[in-house]
Amino acid sequence: MILDRRGLLRLTVGAALAPTPALARRHRAQPLVVIDPGHGGKDSGCVGHAGMMEKDVVLAVGLALRRQLLASRRCRVAMTRSADVFIPLEQRVRFAQHQRATVMVSLHANSSPDPGARGANVYRFAYHASDPLAAAAQRLENSADRFEAATSSQREMAVLHILASLMRRETILHSCQLQRDLVAGLDDEWRLCGGGARHARFVVLSAPDVASVLVELGFLTNRADAAALRQPAHQAALARTMGAGIDKYLAALTRSHHA
Repeated sequence: MILDRRGLLRLTVGAALAPTPALARRHRAQPLVVIDPGHGGKDSGCVGHAGMMEKDVVLAVGLALRRQLLASRRCRVAMTRSADVFIPLEQRVRFAQHQRATVMVSLHANSSPDPGARGANVYRFAYHASDPLAAAAQRLENSADRFEAATSSQREMAVLHILASLMRRETILHSCQLQRDLVAGLDDEWRLCGGGARHARFVVLSAPDVASVLVELGFLTNRADAAALRQPAHQAALARTMGAGIDKYLAALTRSHHA
């Protein structure tokens, strides 16, 4: 592995994926994947064409992804929410940690003042946003905390800084690999926005010991993306693609654990 000029880890080509001690302990049992459908309840997320709400789209895809992963029998699955309820960002992070998750995948849909903006993105955690689109997504998705009291939001941001400061290099490396596996699959079958792989300071990705990514499934403000994301067949196809990427990551983790 090498560090870029911002001090962020980057994968070298062909780098071995060695499990962290925490991941190794968890992998003695079947690994756990936490699916985190964003927003919910009083937080609708972004609203797109025909009043289509982000919270509904990501829940539908999350449930489809759970079915896909369980059918593969490679992992156990837990969801931060399986109904239309609001959960603060900090609680989502703590849930993944408490469950001793190997992987956390947070699902979202994007919006833009540019109706031509479309395509999927996969994000990992970093202190600095990789580009203006990543910075905009960071502001949008972290804004879920506006539904909490100001003191609560301040506390959650303090927790974020503490957790992020404890984030292990190995965790970032694993998040990079998970991101690469998901982007590779999405790139084969779906339209990606600007390459698809980005990073930013997302609260929900701040667990220091869980490989975590945030997937923006498309832009609800784009007519074509919104029309596709409304269709159950498209939701199921996205779930299959993401499930295959997660399976690929877990298979490499298993090989490294038994090497």
